[in-house]
Amino acid sequence: MAEKTLQFLEIPRQDPEKDPAEERVRHYREIYGQFDSEAASRQSGRCLACGNPYCEWKCPVHNYIPNWLRLVEEGNLFEAAELSHLTNPLPEICGRICPQDRLCEGACTLNDGFGAVTIGNVEKYITDEAIRRGWRPNLTAVRDTGREVAIVGAGPAGLAVADVLTRSGVRTTVFDRYPRVGGLLTYGIPPFKLEKEVVETRRTVLEEMGVEFVLETEVGRDVAPDQLISDYDAVFLGVGAYTAVRGGMPGEDQDGVYEALPYLVANVNRLLGEGDGSDHVSMEGRRVVILGGGDTAMDCNRTAVRQGAESVTCAYRRDEENMPGSRREVRNAREEGVEFMFNVQPVEIVGNGRVEGVRVVETRLGEPDPGGRRRPEPVPGTQQVLPADAVIVAFGFRPSPPAWLADMGVELHDDGRVRIDAMGRFPFQTTQPGVFAGGDMVRGSDLVVTAVYEGREAAKGILSYLGV
Repeated sequence: MAEKTLQFLEIPRQDPEKDPAEERVRHYREIYGQFDSEAASRQSGRCLACGNPYCEWKCPVHNYIPNWLRLVEEGNLFEAAELSHLTNPLPEICGRICPQDRLCEGACTLNDGFGAVTIGNVEKYITDEAIRRGWRPNLTAVRDTGREVAIVGAGPAGLAVADVLTRSGVRTTVFDRYPRVGGLLTYGIPPFKLEKEVVETRRTVLEEMGVEFVLETEVGRDVAPDQLISDYDAVFLGVGAYTAVRGGMPGEDQDGVYEALPYLVANVNRLLGEGDGSDHVSMEGRRVVILGGGDTAMDCNRTAVRQGAESVTCAYRRDEENMPGSRREVRNAREEGVEFMFNVQPVEIVGNGRVEGVRVVETRLGEPDPGGRRRPEPVPGTQQVLPADAVIVAFGFRPSPPAWLADMGVELHDDGRVRIDAMGRFPFQTTQPGVFAGGDMVRGSDLVVTAVYEGREAAKGILSYLGV
Protein backbone atom coordinates (compact mmCIF):
# COMPACT_ATOMS: atom_id res chain seq x y z
CA MET A 1 0.00 0.00 0.00
CA ALA A 2 2.86 2.36 0.86
CA GLU A 3 4.42 1.81 -2.55
CA LYS A 4 1.08 2.57 -4.22
CA THR A 5 0.54 5.67 -2.10
CA LEU A 6 3.92 7.10 -3.04
CA GLN A 7 3.65 6.62 -6.81
CA PHE A 8 3.11 10.35 -7.24
CA LEU A 9 6.73 10.88 -6.10
CA GLU A 10 8.11 8.76 -8.92
CA ILE A 11 5.59 9.52 -11.65
CA PRO A 12 5.08 13.22 -12.44
CA ARG A 13 1.83 14.62 -13.73
CA GLN A 14 1.69 14.31 -17.49
CA ASP A 15 -0.95 15.36 -20.00
CA PRO A 16 -1.24 14.01 -23.53
CA GLU A 17 0.89 15.80 -26.07
CA LYS A 18 -0.45 19.09 -27.38
CA ASP A 19 0.02 20.44 -30.90
CA PRO A 20 2.57 23.27 -31.01
CA ALA A 21 0.93 26.68 -31.19
CA GLU A 22 2.43 27.53 -34.56
CA GLU A 23 0.78 24.42 -36.02
CA ARG A 24 -2.58 24.41 -34.28
CA VAL A 25 -3.49 27.98 -35.22
CA ARG A 26 -3.72 26.73 -38.80
CA HIS A 27 -6.45 24.18 -38.09
CA TYR A 28 -9.64 23.67 -36.07
CA ARG A 29 -8.95 20.12 -34.84
CA GLU A 30 -8.66 19.33 -31.14
CA ILE A 31 -5.20 20.31 -29.97
CA TYR A 32 -4.72 17.59 -27.33
CA GLY A 33 -3.73 14.03 -28.08
CA GLN A 34 -5.02 10.91 -26.36
CA PHE A 35 -3.52 8.73 -23.66
CA ASP A 36 -2.69 5.15 -24.58
CA SER A 37 -3.60 2.46 -22.06
CA GLU A 38 -0.17 2.46 -20.41
CA ALA A 39 -0.06 6.23 -19.94
CA ALA A 40 -3.66 6.31 -18.67
CA SER A 41 -2.84 3.56 -16.17
CA ARG A 42 0.31 5.31 -14.94
CA GLN A 43 -1.39 8.66 -14.52
CA SER A 44 -4.41 7.09 -12.80
CA GLY A 45 -2.06 5.31 -10.40
CA ARG A 46 -0.91 8.68 -9.04
CA CYS A 47 -4.26 9.05 -7.26
CA LEU A 48 -3.94 8.92 -3.48
CA ALA A 49 -7.45 7.46 -3.06
CA CYS A 50 -8.15 10.06 -0.38
CA GLY A 51 -10.58 9.00 2.32
CA ASN A 52 -12.56 12.19 1.68
CA PRO A 53 -11.97 12.84 -2.03
CA TYR A 54 -12.12 16.58 -2.55
CA CYS A 55 -12.08 16.07 -6.32
CA GLU A 56 -15.37 14.19 -6.11
CA TRP A 57 -17.06 16.86 -4.03
CA LYS A 58 -15.82 19.70 -6.22
CA CYS A 59 -17.19 17.99 -9.35
CA PRO A 60 -20.72 19.31 -10.02
CA VAL A 61 -21.96 15.80 -10.89
CA HIS A 62 -19.92 14.20 -8.07
CA ASN A 63 -18.16 11.68 -10.27
CA TYR A 64 -16.69 8.61 -8.55
CA ILE A 65 -13.27 9.81 -9.59
CA PRO A 66 -10.91 7.77 -7.37
CA ASN A 67 -12.91 4.63 -8.12
CA TRP A 68 -12.70 4.86 -11.89
CA LEU A 69 -9.08 5.96 -11.71
CA ARG A 70 -8.34 2.73 -9.85
CA LEU A 71 -10.20 0.69 -12.48
CA VAL A 72 -8.18 2.33 -15.26
CA GLU A 73 -4.95 1.63 -13.40
CA GLU A 74 -5.98 -2.02 -13.14
CA GLY A 75 -6.89 -2.19 -16.83
CA ASN A 76 -10.64 -2.64 -16.24
CA LEU A 77 -11.69 -0.19 -18.93
CA PHE A 78 -15.28 -1.32 -19.49
CA GLU A 79 -15.97 -1.31 -15.75
CA ALA A 80 -14.55 2.21 -15.58
CA ALA A 81 -16.84 3.29 -18.41
CA GLU A 82 -19.91 1.87 -16.67
CA LEU A 83 -18.99 3.59 -13.41
CA SER A 84 -18.23 6.88 -15.13
CA HIS A 85 -21.66 6.87 -16.77
CA LEU A 86 -23.47 6.33 -13.47
CA THR A 87 -22.92 9.98 -12.60
CA ASN A 88 -22.23 11.67 -15.94
CA PRO A 89 -24.13 10.87 -19.15
CA LEU A 90 -21.57 12.87 -21.21
CA PRO A 91 -18.16 12.04 -19.69
CA GLU A 92 -16.12 12.23 -22.89
CA ILE A 93 -17.48 15.74 -23.49
CA CYS A 94 -16.94 17.00 -19.95
CA GLY A 95 -13.46 15.50 -20.00
CA ARG A 96 -12.68 17.80 -22.91
CA ILE A 97 -14.36 21.08 -21.99
CA CYS A 98 -14.76 21.22 -18.21
CA PRO A 99 -12.46 23.71 -16.45
CA GLN A 100 -10.85 20.93 -14.42
CA ASP A 101 -8.27 23.35 -13.06
CA ARG A 102 -11.09 25.12 -11.23
CA LEU A 103 -13.02 21.98 -10.33
CA CYS A 104 -11.79 18.41 -9.72
CA GLU A 105 -8.10 18.89 -10.48
CA GLY A 106 -8.05 22.19 -8.63
CA ALA A 107 -9.27 20.33 -5.53
CA CYS A 108 -6.86 17.39 -5.93
CA THR A 109 -4.66 16.88 -2.86
CA LEU A 110 -1.61 16.61 -5.14
CA ASN A 111 -2.34 20.02 -6.63
CA ASP A 112 -0.26 21.51 -3.84
CA GLY A 113 3.21 21.10 -5.27
CA PHE A 114 3.13 17.68 -6.94
CA GLY A 115 0.76 18.26 -9.85
CA ALA A 116 -2.88 17.21 -9.75
CA VAL A 117 -3.93 13.86 -11.16
CA THR A 118 -4.85 14.31 -14.83
CA ILE A 119 -8.52 13.60 -14.16
CA GLY A 120 -9.98 15.28 -17.25
CA ASN A 121 -7.81 13.51 -19.77
CA VAL A 122 -8.36 10.14 -18.10
CA GLU A 123 -12.11 10.76 -18.12
CA LYS A 124 -11.95 11.49 -21.84
CA TYR A 125 -9.79 8.41 -22.45
CA ILE A 126 -12.18 6.07 -20.65
CA THR A 127 -15.19 6.64 -22.90
CA ASP A 128 -13.30 7.30 -26.14
CA GLU A 129 -11.31 4.09 -25.83
CA ALA A 130 -14.15 1.99 -24.44
CA ILE A 131 -16.46 2.94 -27.31
CA ARG A 132 -13.65 2.32 -29.79
CA ARG A 133 -13.29 -1.20 -28.37
CA GLY A 134 -17.01 -1.87 -28.64
CA TRP A 135 -18.35 -0.94 -25.21
CA ARG A 136 -21.96 0.17 -25.00
CA PRO A 137 -24.11 0.93 -21.93
CA ASN A 138 -25.39 -2.23 -20.29
CA LEU A 139 -29.20 -2.06 -20.48
CA THR A 140 -29.90 -5.77 -20.06
CA ALA A 141 -31.77 -5.19 -16.79
CA VAL A 142 -33.93 -2.35 -18.14
CA ARG A 143 -37.66 -3.04 -18.48
CA ASP A 144 -40.01 -0.87 -20.51
CA THR A 145 -42.34 1.04 -18.18
CA GLY A 146 -44.68 2.08 -20.97
CA ARG A 147 -44.06 5.72 -20.08
CA GLU A 148 -43.01 8.33 -22.64
CA VAL A 149 -41.38 11.72 -22.10
CA ALA A 150 -40.83 14.56 -24.56
CA ILE A 151 -37.57 16.50 -24.26
CA VAL A 152 -37.33 19.96 -25.84
CA GLY A 153 -33.71 20.80 -26.59
CA ALA A 154 -30.87 18.42 -27.49
CA GLY A 155 -28.25 20.30 -25.50
CA PRO A 156 -26.36 18.85 -22.53
CA ALA A 157 -29.32 19.05 -20.13
CA GLY A 158 -31.69 17.39 -22.58
CA LEU A 159 -29.20 14.66 -23.48
CA ALA A 160 -28.61 13.94 -19.80
CA VAL A 161 -32.36 13.59 -19.20
CA ALA A 162 -32.69 11.23 -22.17
CA ASP A 163 -29.86 9.03 -20.90
CA VAL A 164 -31.16 8.71 -17.34
CA LEU A 165 -34.79 8.12 -18.33
CA THR A 166 -33.86 5.53 -20.96
CA ARG A 167 -31.81 3.60 -18.39
CA SER A 168 -34.97 3.53 -16.25
CA GLY A 169 -37.21 2.11 -18.99
CA VAL A 170 -38.87 5.39 -20.01
CA ARG A 171 -39.07 6.08 -23.74
CA THR A 172 -37.82 9.51 -24.74
CA THR A 173 -38.27 11.69 -27.80
CA VAL A 174 -35.94 14.68 -28.13
CA PHE A 175 -37.06 17.65 -30.22
CA ASP A 176 -34.53 20.21 -31.46
CA ARG A 177 -34.61 22.96 -34.06
CA TYR A 178 -31.09 22.26 -35.34
CA PRO A 179 -30.07 19.51 -37.80
CA ARG A 180 -27.58 18.07 -35.30
CA VAL A 181 -27.81 17.21 -31.61
CA GLY A 182 -25.75 18.93 -28.94
CA GLY A 183 -27.02 22.50 -28.96
CA LEU A 184 -24.08 24.75 -28.14
CA LEU A 185 -21.87 21.66 -27.74
CA THR A 186 -22.10 21.43 -31.51
CA TYR A 187 -22.77 24.96 -32.67
CA GLY A 188 -21.18 27.17 -30.00
CA ILE A 189 -18.01 25.43 -28.81
CA PRO A 190 -15.26 25.53 -31.45
CA PRO A 191 -13.95 22.22 -32.81
CA PHE A 192 -10.45 22.87 -31.46
CA LYS A 193 -11.98 22.19 -28.03
CA LEU A 194 -14.64 19.66 -29.02
CA GLU A 195 -14.62 17.98 -32.41
CA LYS A 196 -18.15 17.44 -33.64
CA GLU A 197 -17.58 13.75 -34.34
CA VAL A 198 -17.47 13.29 -30.56
CA VAL A 199 -21.01 14.64 -30.23
CA GLU A 200 -22.19 12.56 -33.19
CA THR A 201 -20.77 9.44 -31.55
CA ARG A 202 -22.73 10.24 -28.40
CA ARG A 203 -25.85 10.63 -30.53
CA THR A 204 -25.27 7.17 -32.00
CA VAL A 205 -24.87 5.68 -28.52
CA LEU A 206 -28.11 7.30 -27.34
CA GLU A 207 -30.00 6.15 -30.43
CA GLU A 208 -28.75 2.60 -29.90
CA MET A 209 -30.10 2.88 -26.35
CA GLY A 210 -33.51 3.76 -27.79
CA VAL A 211 -33.59 7.56 -27.69
CA GLU A 212 -35.49 9.09 -30.63
CA PHE A 213 -34.35 12.43 -32.04
CA VAL A 214 -36.73 14.66 -34.00
CA LEU A 215 -34.47 17.33 -35.46
CA GLU A 216 -35.08 20.49 -37.48
CA THR A 217 -38.33 20.71 -35.58
CA GLU A 218 -39.26 23.76 -33.55
CA VAL A 219 -41.81 23.65 -30.77
CA GLY A 220 -44.33 26.43 -31.25
CA ARG A 221 -43.92 26.27 -35.02
CA ASP A 222 -43.82 22.62 -36.08
CA VAL A 223 -45.17 21.08 -32.88
CA ALA A 224 -47.76 22.66 -30.62
CA PRO A 225 -46.83 22.88 -26.91
CA ASP A 226 -50.21 21.51 -25.83
CA GLN A 227 -49.63 18.54 -28.13
CA LEU A 228 -46.54 17.61 -26.11
CA ILE A 229 -48.51 17.79 -22.89
CA SER A 230 -51.33 15.65 -24.27
CA ASP A 231 -49.17 13.10 -26.11
CA TYR A 232 -46.54 12.45 -23.43
CA ASP A 233 -46.56 11.53 -19.76
CA ALA A 234 -44.15 14.37 -18.94
CA VAL A 235 -42.16 17.07 -20.71
CA PHE A 236 -38.64 18.36 -20.04
CA LEU A 237 -37.54 21.81 -21.23
CA GLY A 238 -33.87 22.48 -21.87
CA VAL A 239 -33.65 25.22 -24.48
CA GLY A 240 -30.62 27.01 -23.02
CA ALA A 241 -29.71 30.69 -22.81
CA TYR A 242 -28.94 32.60 -26.00
CA THR A 243 -29.63 36.28 -25.30
CA ALA A 244 -26.36 38.19 -25.04
CA VAL A 245 -25.64 40.41 -22.05
CA ARG A 246 -24.81 43.88 -23.33
CA GLY A 247 -22.49 46.34 -21.66
CA GLY A 248 -24.67 49.41 -22.09
CA MET A 249 -21.71 51.38 -23.47
CA PRO A 250 -21.92 54.23 -25.97
CA GLY A 251 -21.06 53.01 -29.46
CA GLU A 252 -22.14 49.38 -29.01
CA ASP A 253 -24.37 49.57 -32.10
CA GLN A 254 -21.63 50.60 -34.51
CA ASP A 255 -20.49 48.48 -37.43
CA GLY A 256 -17.73 46.14 -36.39
CA VAL A 257 -19.20 45.29 -32.97
CA TYR A 258 -20.26 41.65 -32.73
CA GLU A 259 -21.93 39.45 -30.15
CA ALA A 260 -19.84 36.45 -29.16
CA LEU A 261 -22.34 33.65 -29.67
CA PRO A 262 -23.56 34.52 -33.19
CA TYR A 263 -19.92 34.98 -34.19
CA LEU A 264 -18.97 31.52 -32.91
CA VAL A 265 -22.09 29.80 -34.26
CA ALA A 266 -21.61 31.28 -37.73
CA ASN A 267 -18.00 30.10 -37.83
CA VAL A 268 -18.94 26.55 -36.78
CA ASN A 269 -21.72 26.50 -39.39
CA ARG A 270 -19.17 27.43 -42.03
CA LEU A 271 -16.85 24.64 -40.90
CA LEU A 272 -19.76 22.16 -40.95
CA GLY A 273 -20.95 23.39 -44.34
CA GLU A 274 -24.35 24.34 -42.93
CA GLY A 275 -26.35 27.51 -43.48
CA ASP A 276 -25.92 29.95 -46.35
CA GLY A 277 -22.89 31.68 -44.84
CA SER A 278 -24.49 35.12 -44.88
CA ASP A 279 -23.87 35.65 -41.15
CA HIS A 280 -20.23 34.51 -41.18
CA VAL A 281 -17.74 37.10 -39.96
CA SER A 282 -14.03 36.81 -40.70
CA MET A 283 -11.43 38.59 -38.59
CA GLU A 284 -8.71 38.15 -41.19
CA GLY A 285 -6.31 41.09 -41.16
CA ARG A 286 -8.26 42.93 -38.44
CA ARG A 287 -7.21 44.27 -35.05
CA VAL A 288 -9.64 42.49 -32.73
CA VAL A 289 -10.52 43.41 -29.16
CA ILE A 290 -12.54 40.89 -27.18
CA LEU A 291 -14.33 42.04 -24.05
CA GLY A 292 -14.86 39.44 -21.34
CA GLY A 293 -12.99 36.86 -19.30
CA GLY A 294 -15.00 33.64 -19.51
CA ASP A 295 -14.61 30.55 -21.65
CA THR A 296 -16.74 32.10 -24.41
CA ALA A 297 -14.28 34.97 -24.62
CA MET A 298 -11.43 32.44 -24.86
CA ASP A 299 -13.29 30.67 -27.68
CA CYS A 300 -13.59 33.98 -29.53
CA ASN A 301 -9.91 34.78 -28.92
CA ARG A 302 -8.71 31.52 -30.38
CA THR A 303 -11.20 31.55 -33.27
CA ALA A 304 -10.11 35.04 -34.33
CA VAL A 305 -6.48 33.89 -34.31
CA ARG A 306 -7.34 30.99 -36.61
CA GLN A 307 -9.20 33.33 -38.94
CA GLY A 308 -5.99 35.28 -39.45
CA ALA A 309 -6.55 38.37 -37.30
CA GLU A 310 -3.71 40.87 -37.35
CA SER A 311 -3.86 41.04 -33.56
CA VAL A 312 -6.18 39.80 -30.80
CA THR A 313 -6.44 41.56 -27.45
CA CYS A 314 -8.62 40.28 -24.61
CA ALA A 315 -9.62 42.94 -22.09
CA TYR A 316 -11.00 41.94 -18.70
CA ARG A 317 -12.06 44.18 -15.82
CA ARG A 318 -10.65 42.05 -12.98
CA ASP A 319 -7.25 40.44 -12.49
CA GLU A 320 -6.20 37.10 -13.95
CA GLU A 321 -6.83 35.23 -10.71
CA ASN A 322 -10.48 36.28 -10.79
CA MET A 323 -11.19 35.35 -14.40
CA PRO A 324 -14.17 32.98 -14.61
CA GLY A 325 -12.71 31.04 -17.52
CA SER A 326 -10.40 28.05 -17.47
CA ARG A 327 -6.76 28.83 -16.77
CA ARG A 328 -5.89 26.16 -19.31
CA GLU A 329 -7.77 28.08 -22.00
CA VAL A 330 -6.06 31.33 -21.03
CA ARG A 331 -2.71 29.55 -21.35
CA ASN A 332 -3.65 28.11 -24.74
CA ALA A 333 -4.78 31.52 -25.98
CA ARG A 334 -1.53 33.13 -24.84
CA GLU A 335 0.50 30.48 -26.62
CA GLU A 336 -1.47 31.21 -29.78
CA GLY A 337 -0.63 34.92 -29.67
CA VAL A 338 -3.51 36.53 -27.77
CA GLU A 339 -2.55 39.56 -25.67
CA PHE A 340 -4.35 39.91 -22.33
CA MET A 341 -5.08 43.17 -20.57
CA PHE A 342 -6.31 42.78 -17.01
CA ASN A 343 -7.91 45.31 -14.69
CA VAL A 344 -9.31 47.37 -17.54
CA GLN A 345 -13.01 48.12 -17.99
CA PRO A 346 -14.53 49.22 -21.31
CA VAL A 347 -16.50 52.45 -21.13
CA GLU A 348 -17.08 53.30 -24.80
CA ILE A 349 -16.76 51.88 -28.30
CA VAL A 350 -14.99 54.62 -30.23
CA GLY A 351 -15.81 55.38 -33.84
CA ASN A 352 -17.98 57.34 -36.23
CA GLY A 353 -20.44 54.67 -37.28
CA ARG A 354 -17.59 52.21 -37.65
CA VAL A 355 -15.41 50.81 -34.86
CA GLU A 356 -12.06 52.51 -34.41
CA GLY A 357 -11.23 51.44 -30.88
CA VAL A 358 -12.35 50.75 -27.34
CA ARG A 359 -11.99 53.32 -24.58
CA VAL A 360 -11.06 51.58 -21.32
CA VAL A 361 -10.27 52.66 -17.80
CA GLU A 362 -7.99 50.88 -15.36
CA THR A 363 -9.64 49.24 -12.36
CA ARG A 364 -8.73 48.11 -8.89
CA LEU A 365 -10.60 45.48 -6.92
CA GLY A 366 -12.80 46.81 -4.14
CA GLU A 367 -15.30 45.25 -1.75
CA PRO A 368 -16.94 41.89 -2.60
CA ASP A 369 -20.24 41.87 -4.48
CA PRO A 370 -23.21 39.73 -3.32
CA GLY A 371 -21.63 36.74 -5.07
CA GLY A 372 -18.40 37.12 -3.10
CA ARG A 373 -16.26 38.46 -5.96
CA ARG A 374 -14.46 41.75 -5.41
CA ARG A 375 -15.96 44.58 -7.42
CA PRO A 376 -13.81 46.31 -10.05
CA GLU A 377 -13.63 50.05 -9.33
CA PRO A 378 -12.46 52.57 -11.97
CA VAL A 379 -9.22 54.41 -11.27
CA PRO A 380 -9.67 58.10 -12.18
CA GLY A 381 -7.40 59.53 -14.86
CA THR A 382 -6.41 56.18 -16.38
CA GLN A 383 -8.44 56.10 -19.57
CA GLN A 384 -6.87 54.96 -22.83
CA VAL A 385 -8.10 53.85 -26.24
CA LEU A 386 -7.28 50.40 -27.60
CA PRO A 387 -7.20 50.59 -31.42
CA ALA A 388 -9.58 48.09 -33.00
CA ASP A 389 -11.21 47.25 -36.32
CA ALA A 390 -13.55 44.74 -34.67
CA VAL A 391 -14.90 44.27 -31.15
CA ILE A 392 -16.47 41.07 -29.85
CA VAL A 393 -18.60 41.41 -26.72
CA ALA A 394 -18.50 38.29 -24.54
CA PHE A 395 -20.22 39.34 -21.32
CA GLY A 396 -22.34 36.20 -20.98
CA PHE A 397 -25.88 35.17 -21.83
CA ARG A 398 -29.36 35.34 -20.41
CA PRO A 399 -32.22 32.89 -20.98
CA SER A 400 -34.31 33.35 -24.10
CA PRO A 401 -37.70 32.05 -22.97
CA PRO A 402 -39.95 31.19 -25.93
CA ALA A 403 -43.39 32.80 -25.94
CA TRP A 404 -45.13 29.44 -25.92
CA LEU A 405 -44.05 28.78 -22.33
CA ALA A 406 -47.01 30.91 -21.24
CA ASP A 407 -49.34 28.63 -23.23
CA MET A 408 -47.94 25.73 -21.19
CA GLY A 409 -48.60 27.48 -17.92
CA VAL A 410 -44.89 27.72 -17.17
CA GLU A 411 -44.03 30.81 -15.12
CA LEU A 412 -40.81 32.79 -15.33
CA HIS A 413 -38.66 34.87 -13.01
CA ASP A 414 -38.34 38.56 -13.86
CA ASP A 415 -35.00 37.91 -15.60
CA GLY A 416 -36.52 35.29 -17.93
CA ARG A 417 -35.37 32.17 -16.10
CA VAL A 418 -37.91 29.39 -15.79
CA ARG A 419 -39.36 29.17 -12.31
CA ILE A 420 -39.06 25.76 -10.69
CA ASP A 421 -40.77 24.83 -7.46
CA ALA A 422 -37.78 24.42 -5.18
CA MET A 423 -40.02 23.44 -2.27
CA GLY A 424 -42.15 21.08 -4.29
CA ARG A 425 -42.31 17.35 -4.23
CA PHE A 426 -40.52 16.72 -7.52
CA PRO A 427 -37.10 18.27 -8.27
CA PHE A 428 -36.99 20.67 -11.23
CA GLN A 429 -40.76 20.65 -11.74
CA THR A 430 -42.07 23.92 -13.16
CA THR A 431 -45.28 25.65 -12.20
CA GLN A 432 -47.05 23.35 -14.67
CA PRO A 433 -47.41 19.81 -13.26
CA GLY A 434 -45.78 17.30 -15.57
CA VAL A 435 -43.44 19.90 -17.10
CA PHE A 436 -39.85 20.00 -15.85
CA ALA A 437 -36.92 22.22 -16.80
CA GLY A 438 -33.18 22.43 -16.20
CA GLY A 439 -29.89 23.83 -17.42
CA ASP A 440 -29.20 27.39 -18.47
CA MET A 441 -32.87 28.32 -18.92
CA VAL A 442 -33.34 27.68 -15.18
CA ARG A 443 -29.99 28.66 -13.66
CA GLY A 444 -28.74 31.16 -16.22
CA SER A 445 -25.64 30.72 -18.34
CA ASP A 446 -23.28 28.27 -16.65
CA LEU A 447 -20.95 25.33 -17.25
CA VAL A 448 -21.86 22.37 -19.44
CA VAL A 449 -21.30 20.03 -16.51
CA THR A 450 -23.79 22.03 -14.44
CA ALA A 451 -26.42 21.59 -17.16
CA VAL A 452 -25.63 17.86 -17.20
CA TYR A 453 -26.13 17.73 -13.43
CA GLU A 454 -29.46 19.54 -13.59
CA GLY A 455 -30.63 17.30 -16.42
CA ARG A 456 -29.73 14.24 -14.39
CA GLU A 457 -31.52 15.53 -11.30
CA ALA A 458 -34.55 16.63 -13.32
CA ALA A 459 -34.75 13.11 -14.74
CA LYS A 460 -34.91 11.78 -11.18
CA GLY A 461 -37.74 14.22 -10.51
CA ILE A 462 -39.57 13.01 -13.60
CA LEU A 463 -39.17 9.38 -12.53
CA SER A 464 -40.65 10.20 -9.13
CA TYR A 465 -43.50 12.09 -10.77
CA LEU A 466 -44.22 9.11 -13.06
CA GLY A 467 -43.97 6.68 -10.15
CA VAL A 468 -41.38 4.45 -11.81
